Parts: sequence; structure tokens; C-alpha cells
Amino acid sequence: MDTVFRHTVSRDATLRDALLALERGSGELALVLDGARLAGVLTDGAVRRALLDGHALDAPLAPWINERCVTVSPGADRAAVLELMRTRRIRAVPVVEEDKTLVGLHLLQEALGLPKRESWAVVMCGGRGARLGPLTDAIPKPMLTVAGRPILERIVLLLAGQGVERVYLAVHYLANVIEQHFGDGSQLGVDIRYLREEKPLGTGGALSLLPEAPSAPLVVMNGDLVTQARVGDMIDCHVHSKARATIGVRRYRHVVPFGCVEVEDGRVVRMEEKPALTKLVNTGLYVLDPEVVARVPKDTEFGLPSLLDQCMAKGERVQSFEIVDDWIDVGQRERLLHARGEGM
Repeated sequence: MDTVFRHTVSRDATLRDALLALERGSGELALVLDGARLAGVLTDGAVRRALLDGHALDAPLAPWINERCVTVSPGADRAAVLELMRTRRIRAVPVVEEDKTLVGLHLLQEALGLPKRESWAVVMCGGRGARLGPLTDAIPKPMLTVAGRPILERIVLLLAGQGVERVYLAVHYLANVIEQHFGDGSQLGVDIRYLREEKPLGTGGALSLLPEAPSAPLVVMNGDLVTQARVGDMIDCHVHSKARATIGVRRYRHVVPFGCVEVEDGRVVRMEEKPALTKLVNTGLYVLDPEVVARVPKDTEFGLPSLLDQCMAKGERVQSFEIVDDWIDVGQRERLLHARGEGM
């Protein structure tokens, strides 16, 4: 978050004062204050239009204030702010309290740049998504939209917001749709590269297509996840636990819809009405050491759970990291509808 008061100017100031505030700050916008409260913003473009219309530098700036500007609360996380900037095509967002008191400013360049991590990410998005039926006949599963945005774009923004600057997209089915949408990733502030599967390689085989070995723990995730998982914390957990691999897990609770009966030698010894079972499930999100990545067989269909099994068979530490933030796997139609807020 930038030093906010470099950008501020009083509501009763002039266009000249606004230009000075723009010059002191990022050049993106001047924050107009009424006392300590945000009255609105004034962009460089608005000031230029005022001057081109013949208004003098000492003219009041008030007529050109945008009082309906986009703001966020102090508690907004980095990924949410990045998504908001991308959606509204803006490069700066003021941070205000409930009473409009100005407390900060998010700038796109800074939001993308901090915290920087050495880790890359690989997102597996080459699958057909057959369980979703006709929904994926003309569009790959990761490009299905939730709240007006492709799932894969949400993933890339999440990774960018966690400081991951290079993202590999493993593509196969309708790869051109994904590549045309994302290009090199510059519009999202990340370096996007592609691992092109000539044939389906499963949930892990595409790792063998990396053009160079990673120098830091590698994030790997499925391309059909709608999540706000704290990937940065997961990387830190992996490093601090000295694990070879870390798997994201989540608690899943299932209620048996019937009364259950326990029997010993034909005799009923216990009855329980609709018991609940809780298990930790695989979320499709992993962090892998470079040495483990190197074990993936070349150009072969290969599942990531097999790689973790190999680590455990060798006596190597496989760490768990519990995902407590939003997480939905949209590989099935009912889960996609749930993610879209259309019920189960």
C-alpha cells in the first residue's frame, strides 16, 4: 500500500494543486479530501480535459471530482483487490473506513509486486471436463465462468496476489481458447507460459514438459478450482516443515441419510441415527520440491497422488496444509452450479 498522503488534495483546491498531487504520487489519480474523509478522486485524464476545455490552472477542481469512485475496506485481501482492479480496469483503489476516512491506497504495480516469491506455479487445465456434458463442448472446463469471470482467470489472479510471478498453464483440450484469452499474461501482471500436452498426461505428467527445472518449491494446482486458498502460507508451511511435498487438504463432512446399525455375530449391538462422517480430502493443490518434480516420467500419463505415494514409500515427509478459505472443485455440474450460487 502506497504512502497515501502524497496523493491527496483538498476539495477546495485548484486544478494546479491536483496536477501537483498527481506528480507527487503515482500519476494514476489524486485523492480529494473533505477533512479526513475521501470526497472522490481526480484522474490525470480529467484534469487534462478540463485544461483542454479552456479552464485555467487556478480554476476550482470540484466540478471534475469523481465522487462515485471504487473503494475497498482496510480488511480487503490482496487477491480480492487485484480482481477488483482487473474487473473495473483501474490501476488504483483508495482504502477507506466505514465513515469514508481515508487510510490507504492500493496501486496495481505495488499489489502485483509484493510479496515476490521465487516459486513458479503449474496449473493443470488440459482436461476435457466430460462430466460437465455439453457445457464443455466448445469451451475448456477451466474457462467456464463463475460470477462473470473464467475460473482459470480467478486462479491466475489468486497466484499473482500471492506473489507468484511465473505461471505455466498445462493445456491440451481446446488449448487455443486458453492461449488466446491469456496471451503472455502481461494484462494480469504475471508471466504466463504454456506446457502443451500432445496427449492427455493426467494430473501430473505435464510437469515433465517444464523447459527448465524450478529452483524453488513448485506450486501445482488443478484448473477447475474456485478458491481463495492462501498459497503463500502453504509455500511457507512447506519450507518450514522441510517436506518433500505438501498437499492441500480440507475437511469434508458427510451425513449418512439413514440410521446405521452395528452387528456382532448377528446381534445388534448399536444403532446410530444418521451419523456424520468427517474426512480430510485432497483439494488438488500441492507444493513440490524441485527434486520431486524431476521424478515425473517423461511424456507419460501420470497422477500426482502416485508421486506422493513414492515420497511416503521412501520415508520422505509429505506435509498437509489445511485449506480453511473458500474452496470448490467444479469438476461436476452440481458443484459448478453451487459455485455460481445456483444451488446444489
